[in-house]
Formats: sequence, C-alpha cells, structure tokens
Amino acid sequence: MSTPSHDWLDLLRTGSEKILERAYQDNPEDRKYEDRDPQRLGSTGAGEQEIAQAEERLGITLPPSYRLYLQVANGWDIVGYGAGHLASTTAIGWLRDVDPGLTEAWPPGPPVPDEEYFIYGEEQDCCLHLRTEYIPDTLWIGEHDDGVFLLNPHIKTAEGEWEAWFMAPWMPGASRFRSFWDLMQDQYRGS
Repeated sequence: MSTPSHDWLDLLRTGSEKILERAYQDNPEDRKYEDRDPQRLGSTGAGEQEIAQAEERLGITLPPSYRLYLQVANGWDIVGYGAGHLASTTAIGWLRDVDPGLTEAWPPGPPVPDEEYFIYGEEQDCCLHLRTEYIPDTLWIGEHDDGVFLLNPHIKTAEGEWEAWFMAPWMPGASRFRSFWDLMQDQYRGS
C-alpha cells in the first residue's frame, strides 16, 4: 500500500483564506475572526501517539488521507456562513454513538447494486444510490452547515482509503466521495 501525497497544508491554508474572506464579505462589521491566522484555521497537527490512541479507542486503522490530514491539523474550524468544524482525534466517534438519533432516522432502503452505488461525481444520485445500512457504522469526524462529515469503513480502496460522506438535512441522502481527500477538495471548491 503506497502512501498518498496530499498537500493538506496548502489546501487548509488556501481554504482558510477563502473562508475568512467570505465570512467578512457576508458580514463586514463582524470582526470576531480578526485574531485568527488567515493562513490556517486548524489546530496543530496530531502526533503519531494521538492518532494511535484514537485508532485503539475506535478499534480501527484510519484511512491514509485522513491520517495525513490529522498530522497537519488535529481539528479545523469552519467559520462564517455554514459554520462547523472537523473534530480532533479525541472527539471523533462512531455515528451510532455520537448521534444515535441520526442513525435511527434512516429506515432501511432498497438494495443498491454495485454498478449504481459506485458512481461518484456529478452523475451520483445522492438519494437513490445510498446504502442506508452503512449509516450506523460510519465514523463521525465533524459537522458543517447542519450536516455531518462521515467516513464509511464498509467501502475501502486498494490503498486503504474509506469512502467519505457529507450528509445534511437539506439533502435527500449523502454526497459520497472515494476518500476524505476527495471530499475536502469538493468542500474547498464549494467555498
């Protein structure tokens, strides 16, 4: 298994700049973010011991792109419109434990064949192509704009990446991505 080379520091720096710019544009008199480093809204990266402790607590090995992200920022604030955060290693947890109501809100859905499920990008139907049976087993890693960021351990790539989801009450299902890196790239483009 090869280690991916994702430039998390660059993504977080440029993403933070865009987020702060938008926060001030939406509400110019609100200067509560002035003391923030415009280069980075994230906290200091987690050490290997912190990541290993989270993996031991959860009983899993975290996917490579998410582990690399944690090494750069052990948590990240999303400020301004649609505020939220990516959680630290001590706060991540299984969705069934973090928000049991959300897992119970999804009734079992019809079976989704692989040829429909493994469609990503613009062609993805976030409602029809969701395997609701995976929801309780997803790993909650943060929230944004009334939605949640989740990692799905049921779907893994050959490189060990887990499928990444964004679910929100204003969406009919979940936007799914091949990896956490792909999800964050999409969030950056949307910012």
